[in-house]
Amino acid sequence: MLSTDKTYRAPPNSGEVVLGRTLPSLLDEACDRTPNPRAFNQFTDTGWQPVSNHELRTAAVELALGLLDLQLEKGDRIALLMHSDINFCIADMGSLLAGLVNVPIDLTQTIEHIIFILQHTQAKALIISNLELLAQIIPYLENSTYLQTIIVVDVPIDWHQQADKGMRMKDAEPISSHLLPEVFSLEQIRSQGRTKNSELTVKELKSNLTADNLATIIYIPGITGEPQGVMLTHENLSANALAMFTGIPDLAFGSQEVILSFLPLTHVLARVFVYGHINYGHSIYFSNSNRVLKHLKEVKPTIFATVPLLLEKVYSKLIEIGEKTKTRRKKEPEKRINLPHQRITILPFRFPTAWEGKTALATLREATVRLSTTGRTLKTHLLSRRNAISTRQLDFPLSQSMMNWAVKLAQKYELGKTPQRQDALMLKVADRLVFLQWRAVFGGNIKYLLSGGAALKPEIVNLFAAAGIKILQGYGLTETSSAVACNRSQFNRAGTVGVPIAGVEVAIAEDGEILTKSPYITQGYYKNPEATQQLIDAQGWLHTGDLGEFTPEGFLKITGLKKSRFKLSTGKYVTSQPIESKLKKSPLVAHAVTIGSECKFCAMLIFPDLENLRQQTLAIGIDLPTEDLLEHPCIIALYQALIDEANCHLPHWSTVKKFQLINTKLTIENGLLTSTQEINRAKITEVFAQEINAMYEEKRTQRHGDVKIEKIDELCPANPTFSCPAFARSLNS
Repeated sequence: MLSTDKTYRAPPNSGEVVLGRTLPSLLDEACDRTPNPRAFNQFTDTGWQPVSNHELRTAAVELALGLLDLQLEKGDRIALLMHSDINFCIADMGSLLAGLVNVPIDLTQTIEHIIFILQHTQAKALIISNLELLAQIIPYLENSTYLQTIIVVDVPIDWHQQADKGMRMKDAEPISSHLLPEVFSLEQIRSQGRTKNSELTVKELKSNLTADNLATIIYIPGITGEPQGVMLTHENLSANALAMFTGIPDLAFGSQEVILSFLPLTHVLARVFVYGHINYGHSIYFSNSNRVLKHLKEVKPTIFATVPLLLEKVYSKLIEIGEKTKTRRKKEPEKRINLPHQRITILPFRFPTAWEGKTALATLREATVRLSTTGRTLKTHLLSRRNAISTRQLDFPLSQSMMNWAVKLAQKYELGKTPQRQDALMLKVADRLVFLQWRAVFGGNIKYLLSGGAALKPEIVNLFAAAGIKILQGYGLTETSSAVACNRSQFNRAGTVGVPIAGVEVAIAEDGEILTKSPYITQGYYKNPEATQQLIDAQGWLHTGDLGEFTPEGFLKITGLKKSRFKLSTGKYVTSQPIESKLKKSPLVAHAVTIGSECKFCAMLIFPDLENLRQQTLAIGIDLPTEDLLEHPCIIALYQALIDEANCHLPHWSTVKKFQLINTKLTIENGLLTSTQEINRAKITEVFAQEINAMYEEKRTQRHGDVKIEKIDELCPANPTFSCPAFARSLNS
């Protein structure tokens, strides 16, 4: 690992820096180098519908010419409120080719944030997936004064009649037609562009583009809760994608690599991955979170990008299956995990519980089982079936004890270290019996699982690595065009986010903050020069707001947060300040601390103002010791009402799902406040780890923020009722 004055860079031969490329040029290169008739695949009711990379390029050209025919000019903003599918790719490439700046909007945003983004960017056009989505925002578009054109992707035959009647429907006041932008179908715009498509017009489109042109503005939660736009150029995104992909060993061009994409393309991580796959001519299959597990087995991808949450679920299921053996071994007869299409029957058996203390040969002998058809030993069978196993999946009925043995074996494995001889031999046995089937969860052909968006627990990385499933975990921000560092090739260690990608410099500030420089960092926040100056200092270092350190081997580890904004394990950003500020306005709250970094949902620790709380409870006849008071159903209901009101105006993924009342006063003396009277989040997380973990337990007990009591209105004085208006809630996508 190269290091100069504590500045870390990519190791030699671990990726290339490719500058000067526009995003449409990535598609052009793929069409010339690796034509692929199944480059893009859309799931429909009748199956997968393929589109070649040449066909997608033609569609993008038609859309670009059609958009320019609407009198849009280079640099104008066009918003994309779309599902993550082929049509998003067409809208993305088409708008970029036209020289427009596209603004992808997360479908889980609140309606008021959507309208804010449209107005803030002065978007002149909006491409939206369907009329159902349009119907939800139409009542509020009168506040988008710059919007002139709406383009709907999926429309029924009678869509004009629905546009006239249905878009002023459903719980909304009628809007005069003269206040609405003009509405077209995507096919109408493409059809108009088709009439202008020629070699000369296409050449002119491309000649007007340069790599330093602004390509997109991606909105993330700002510190105050108002969305903040990150500006990224063509070169920012294209160079980041190519630096990542050239650093992945054995990555083939063309249809040899099959990709299953389910992450939202409104987020920079998934979008940059797709740009890389487009350039390499890979076959991309677009799925969604509801179908992804089914599609993994159906598509059998070689590369799959995901967020930690999905891997955590698979890991937890494997551990759960293994743990069942402990409780059932003495109570029940051995059970099989039946899998379809049995070809071989292995009689139930138990691996010895103390196999770790035996020699490899003795362990193999004790693990030998009789095959019902041949009577051969397991070892002989495995050797004779080696070729068959490497070419197709063999379905074994696995016993609980076999699963438990395999889980324990995998948990001993540590990525980057050579296992002992006995463990190595056992891993080979487990690979044939169990790990093969673990890989089948991801389709059986996985070369790499790419994980980003949030931190992944090292035990998950090690367990999957033992099973032959390579997870390449990375780290980056929207402001860095995605990746800053990632694990790859021999540079792969659990518990780290790898080494810097090509072209990136990383340094650690005196306070532990991660700083970075590269050709991929943002031009700044849109219309917010003050925030931009805070983000990028005079020397060009981008301040990530994350705390980290480098291991002696040169791998970057994330150790904490300096900023209040964090990511859930779903990859979603959460800004804690807005909801904390709302709660602190109540006289019943002394402090409120949002929890949830690397977790599935947001939770909160509430430190009540006990003096004010007791005055209120005495007035309603509740006089209890403090600990009992904070457990009282009426008090919990009172604070739940405060949470419900504070959750309003937030996207559903950033709302507080559970909370805990804590009888502690935050002071500088106990270290829970800093010398500037700010919340010491790291210290609070450490001190109240037990309370935090309890809120995230899978086997939930009745806890604060999760209390349901029949006839609570009869037991407790009525709390003020609050109803969150429709525009302040997330879009129903």
